Amino acid sequence: MFTPSLSRLTFIFGLSLYAASNALSSATAIAKTHEVTMTAVETDVVIDGGGEKYAAWTFNGQMPGPVVRVTEGDTIKFTLTNPATNKYPHAMDFHAAEIDFLKNYRAINAGETISYTFTAKKPGIFFYHCGAPPMIQHVARGMFGAIIVDPKNEKVWPKADREYVLIQSEHFKNPDDVQAMFDRKYDGIMFNGGIFKYHPFVTGGGKLDAKPGERVRIFFVNAGPNEFSSFHPIGEIWDHVYESGNPANKLTGVQTYVVGPGSAAVFDVVVESAGAYPLVTHSLTGALRGAIAVLVASPDAKPASLMPMVPWKVSTPQTEITPVPAH
Repeated sequence: MFTPSLSRLTFIFGLSLYAASNALSSATAIAKTHEVTMTAVETDVVIDGGGEKYAAWTFNGQMPGPVVRVTEGDTIKFTLTNPATNKYPHAMDFHAAEIDFLKNYRAINAGETISYTFTAKKPGIFFYHCGAPPMIQHVARGMFGAIIVDPKNEKVWPKADREYVLIQSEHFKNPDDVQAMFDRKYDGIMFNGGIFKYHPFVTGGGKLDAKPGERVRIFFVNAGPNEFSSFHPIGEIWDHVYESGNPANKLTGVQTYVVGPGSAAVFDVVVESAGAYPLVTHSLTGALRGAIAVLVASPDAKPASLMPMVPWKVSTPQTEITPVPAH
């Protein structure tokens, strides 16, 4: 019978300790702490290709607010400032956090600041929004955004060639008519704070770019405040859909997927051929009132940011909106 020598056992034991130490060091190194600071800004923002402005309430002066991106296990030290120049209380509610609501999500008055810390324990795409009363108005007027929590193990899903964040929300022309918000009397549906923002056939509109064969990953959030989104790629089929953006919640070969207000999902699509592929809510009253984002696949597609055209800067006045045929 083979009996290992003492020196051999010592070597193996030492190697095991070294590997365990390295693994522990790697795990510790992966977790990071992020200082995230936002300012509540009450300001006008452009919402259509004609340069129309809306009296919005925002995070950092843009609608939607900036994308926060961390990795599963990371710590976020968050600070919200409500400047003394503002008129209204504001707050912040992160759907990616698991912390006390009363202590951390309370509204602060103009001239005040609030800070809190949380750990992003679960991977996914999550909604964030102001929770100050009336919350329906604070969300409708633009105080919302997305936080991406990337999975710690990047191999749990296919690598994306291109990524976009798309946030659906309702537009109410009168920002002070809270009753209309309760009654669901919206005037349009927006993607990333704009009516037909990514529709190249509308004057002032842009598009989402991709190259044929690329895996395009859409981090989709429905800010509401009320309407459901029935998200569909015209001319394509979702390769995969991940409920709440968690790789464990995987669906395959999906034509249309419903995302409720305050929820989110990740959508993967692989466009094989060059052409135009509108991404819409198949609730057509919403699509035909603004919720169309055209994904244009072209061999010469340039790199793009997560949220193109945010904020929306329009140089050409819009004189006419081209009607969009029903699908």
